[in-house]
Amino acid sequence: MLRGIRKRIQAVFRRPGIEIEPDEIFLDSSNLPEFDRNQFEGRIEQPIRQGIVLKLGVLFFIVFAVMLFKTWELQAVEGEAYSVQSEINRLNHGLIFSERGVIFDRNGIELAWNVPSQEDGFARRAYYGDEGFAHILGYVSYPLKDAKGVFYQPDHIGIEGVEYQFNEVLRGNNGLKIIETNARNEVQSESVIVPPEDGSNVTLALDVRLQSKLYDVIAEIATNSGFDGGAGIIMDVYSGEIIALTNFPEYDPNILAEGGPSEIIASYVEDENKPFLNRAITGLYAPGSTVKPFVALAALSEDIITPEKEILSTGSLVLPNPFAPDNPSIFRDWKAHGYTDMREAIAVSSDVYFYEIGGGFEDQEGLGIANIERYIRMFGIGNITNVDLPSEAVGTVPSPRWKEEVFPGDPWRVGNTYHTAIGQYGFQVTPIQIIRATAALANGGKLVEPTVLLETKEDTIERQISIDQDYFKVAQEGMREAVTYGTAVALNFEELPIAAKTGTAEVGAQNEDIHSWIAGYFPYEEPQYAFLILMDKASSGTLTGSVAAAQRLFRYIIDEMPELYGGEERGQESPVAFE
Repeated sequence: MLRGIRKRIQAVFRRPGIEIEPDEIFLDSSNLPEFDRNQFEGRIEQPIRQGIVLKLGVLFFIVFAVMLFKTWELQAVEGEAYSVQSEINRLNHGLIFSERGVIFDRNGIELAWNVPSQEDGFARRAYYGDEGFAHILGYVSYPLKDAKGVFYQPDHIGIEGVEYQFNEVLRGNNGLKIIETNARNEVQSESVIVPPEDGSNVTLALDVRLQSKLYDVIAEIATNSGFDGGAGIIMDVYSGEIIALTNFPEYDPNILAEGGPSEIIASYVEDENKPFLNRAITGLYAPGSTVKPFVALAALSEDIITPEKEILSTGSLVLPNPFAPDNPSIFRDWKAHGYTDMREAIAVSSDVYFYEIGGGFEDQEGLGIANIERYIRMFGIGNITNVDLPSEAVGTVPSPRWKEEVFPGDPWRVGNTYHTAIGQYGFQVTPIQIIRATAALANGGKLVEPTVLLETKEDTIERQISIDQDYFKVAQEGMREAVTYGTAVALNFEELPIAAKTGTAEVGAQNEDIHSWIAGYFPYEEPQYAFLILMDKASSGTLTGSVAAAQRLFRYIIDEMPELYGGEERGQESPVAFE
């Protein structure tokens, strides 16, 4: 075989100019034993074409040029910026949380304070343990961070009450620190670059003892007598300082601040008695007979009646109906009072008396709705008081204009005036409005601005009400007689002379429910504080209400806090009476 191949090669070389074909040199693959194509056996090697080499060269040149340009750009153009960025990657910023200001009562007792916590780096908020402080203090939302640990809400934020109203004073300003870490993210050192500024403390006019007791008596009466809830306020008649303001029921501010347990928060939301409602500031209620002293002042100022003139109440006022003589309009009194003058009418709360001086009857001229509204608003009823707590409601004083808006096409009638004169019909007020008006009645017409802060000045008079002081004296005497023999006789304590006005407002489509009010001031001769208790909604006929709550409150004041009015430590309890 080899000899054959040799001869063929020699023959080719003996023929000059003749090309040698590959198949004349290489063996036929089919005849080659153990021929392996996967090892490129039997294949012809070909050189790389010059075009491909050129293209690859250009490509490598471009890549090299781009890399060279980026290197120059990173070092020469952006080198400083990236140097700073690299330092930031190594030196991280961290927050230094400021301390929120502490809230104190007037005697220096802490009502809201901070508890250190290592878990999140910021302090938790704690609140006074007794019930009755939730609505006035409110609560906070803690700093919040995302899944990466970055705080998108870096501050404590007040949600309700004083925490919300004075958030900017309490919150302070967070500081900033630099944290140096190594490649394993281990902290090497920390440096403060902006120190934190702690929030300022806030001192309230509240007295913890009085606040707690006011809450307890309201809660007791509400629970035992079937009221949905209640509210109470005690306020300085000259400075407007609120030394107690509470609501029942309420929420636990510690639970809301922490966001749980969720089942308790759900129970607050589902509670029909509205524990989130600040009844003292935001609640709107028919005031009932608590407005009668102000209607009396209006009648005296407009020369409608003298204090001594008597009006007969036989239990109702009957207004003839010219279109249906057999169907007169009847406006009922809560009882027959006989002949009463103005002082007694206030004391026993005669509805017929106020029907007549409000809307007129027979030979008795009436104020008319325009004058009633004007004088009621003169005492701030139906207007914002500007108390320094959030969400204050406005309310409504009924008028023909209001009725046209609410009941289009239905004209104002004298019966609407009658009902407005006794605090019914569309009347809607807040307890803070009534106590402010009561304070103005007690101090001779000085309308003050309520405040929860402990003020350094003696009074905060907004304006002086231009009504003769002799007329104020008549209304004050009527409220005192309400305590000595009238509807508030349960407050007739020998140690502490009190003036008061009760009110029972009928509510519901069929007047099936009531609100029970009492508002007044003490001591009678030298007024210092106004007080108010509202018991919110119980079935008509409920006998134990706001007067009973006030009696328990004043028994406590006489026994435990005589310094509040300069009295003795012990007193005698009086029987309960109701309007």
